[in-house]
Amino acid sequence: MARRAGRALRRVFASSPAAETAAVTQAAYAIQQPVSSGRQIAVSSIRGGAGKSTVAALLALTFAHYRSDPVLAVEADPALGTLPHRLGAREVRWSGSDLAQILDPSMLITDLTGYLLPFSGGGWLLPGSQGAIGTRLDIDTYRVVMTSLRRHFAATVVDCETLPAEVARTALVTTQARVLVTPATPEGVAATRSVLDWIGGLHPGLLPTTVVVLTHSSPDSGVDVRKAAAHLGAGGAAVLPLPYDRHLAAGGAIRSELLGARTREAAARIAAEVMDRAVSRDGSRRRPPHQEPPQPSSQGTPRAERPAPAPVSRPPAPAPRPHPAPGPQGYPQPQAPTGPPLPPQPQPHPQSQPHPQSQMHPQPPLPPTDPRNPYGGGTPR
Repeated sequence: MARRAGRALRRVFASSPAAETAAVTQAAYAIQQPVSSGRQIAVSSIRGGAGKSTVAALLALTFAHYRSDPVLAVEADPALGTLPHRLGAREVRWSGSDLAQILDPSMLITDLTGYLLPFSGGGWLLPGSQGAIGTRLDIDTYRVVMTSLRRHFAATVVDCETLPAEVARTALVTTQARVLVTPATPEGVAATRSVLDWIGGLHPGLLPTTVVVLTHSSPDSGVDVRKAAAHLGAGGAAVLPLPYDRHLAAGGAIRSELLGARTREAAARIAAEVMDRAVSRDGSRRRPPHQEPPQPSSQGTPRAERPAPAPVSRPPAPAPRPHPAPGPQGYPQPQAPTGPPLPPQPQPHPQSQPHPQSQMHPQPPLPPTDPRNPYGGGTPR
């Protein structure tokens, strides 16, 4: 009885449906805004078990749901990452290292999709390994893959290694935005502040394009989110919470229809903030909340056609497979969710064709050693 009364009070004093709809619509417009070149977003953390791969999967699913142009998720942490599992991949036949050996400038997106795995919502996944234990992604392979694929995908989410690993440090300065995942604990907040100070020392423009995600591993958090946001936001970084969700806590493939409403809304807010900062690096070009989005036109970046044509004949090449028809040995095909996967989607904006990535920046130095061991281990992912 008391629980029902509490829910009734929350409904009375909660924000109005019109305000909630306006917030969701504003987030959708930010996610769908046009891009002049592919936006690449690095997701990293300060320790294992913080929810890095989970946040990367949520971002990829959200971008694929809202955007009408191609979206890619890249696993750059093959040793410890769980991105393929979170996106529902049952079989991995081609990895980033395999793709790097056959990439050339003449390849079209329809040539590439034969080497990628589709996931729910219409996005594509490039695994980092074929499930071998101890596999690492070398920096040269990472550079080749990210440079070659940028022009084909409007949004690319990269699940990086934990800092201060080599690929993660390179991704910090070569992507258009970065997401730093940290547990919503006093230790996590303190360690993240040290890492943000180090990132700000690399280049003054990195913090304004950084989003910190505070992940909650239990319903009751020991951190005041507002105070943590004020502490971590100094320097220009955005700080957003990801609430506890029973479906995410259970592990395995993320099914958006099983996510709580608060989790879906939080994922949309995080994706909107990340895309807004990736497009407007200095924040001066951000669209004000009251400004109407541009009207759709007939031009835009189309999604890869389905069924996907067979890949180009470059040895070794995967056998042509109709898409999305499943087979006894095929990898999972995108499935339309049976429930409300994410907040309502307005009419999408036209997307501009991405252009090739410019020259990569040099790799930043290692951060200073923290005596409190901010990069210590955590609970298994």
